[in-house]
Amino acid sequence: MGAAMKTILVTGATSGIGLEASVQLATQGHRVVMVGRDEQKTLRGVDEVKRRASSGSVEFLLCDFAVQASVRALAAAYRAKYDRLDVLVNNAGAVFLERGVTEDGLENTFALNHLGYFLLTNLLLDLLVKSAPARIVVVASGSHYKGTMDLENLGYEKGGFTAMGAYERSKLANVMMTRSLARRLEGKGVTANALHPGTVATGIWAVAPWWAAPVVAVLKRLFMISPQEGGQTLTYLATSPEVEGKSGLYFTRNQPKACARLAKDDALGEQLWARSAALVKL
Repeated sequence: MGAAMKTILVTGATSGIGLEASVQLATQGHRVVMVGRDEQKTLRGVDEVKRRASSGSVEFLLCDFAVQASVRALAAAYRAKYDRLDVLVNNAGAVFLERGVTEDGLENTFALNHLGYFLLTNLLLDLLVKSAPARIVVVASGSHYKGTMDLENLGYEKGGFTAMGAYERSKLANVMMTRSLARRLEGKGVTANALHPGTVATGIWAVAPWWAAPVVAVLKRLFMISPQEGGQTLTYLATSPEVEGKSGLYFTRNQPKACARLAKDDALGEQLWARSAALVKL
């Protein structure tokens, strides 16, 4: 993927590493389509990226990734406006302290962090193939190493919910989906890679309980990397010629790293794919 201008769709682009990666990609001269949920916040994000990147090629679309109808509307809106997609960056995500369900009746964490990615990617897959060479970048997390995958209790309908357990499971699903995508896209000129952005000081930590807030503040200051640094691996996977043709890998600090043993269970990955497709009615 050389220096030619690419059209890059970045989800979760209004803050944190999504915003920083949008700045970096726009600075490289690419056309960046930022996706946010809140219109005012998204417009502020677009203005900031334009200003910091000195680029006019920054546009936006709106989507609530926890709502499947909204994801379908985003895919339709993208197709209506753009005839190509060189890079899809799946980055929207959150942690939920308590178990809740979306309007589709699905557990919030899994719906937003995995099924939103899964649905959007599948709805835009033919456009990515048509635009080849193209890339799919999936923002997972080192948390996936602790993740479990119980297909009979995916959304903790039978109990056992914890905020971190649900988050870890959703991030494990991200890595498994990436490997499944890489197998499906072999020979089609589209790569799919997942990444751990590092432990980044972003708003995702805002859900920490009140008693943990002072600890999180210290950790942010001493041990967490900045969103700019976190965005760099995302930007690297989106555009660097060094990863041209590499697919199905899990990256941290711009280097491929072994993913969790469970993530390498491709039979389970295929079962998860089938289950995900049923849950989003594909």
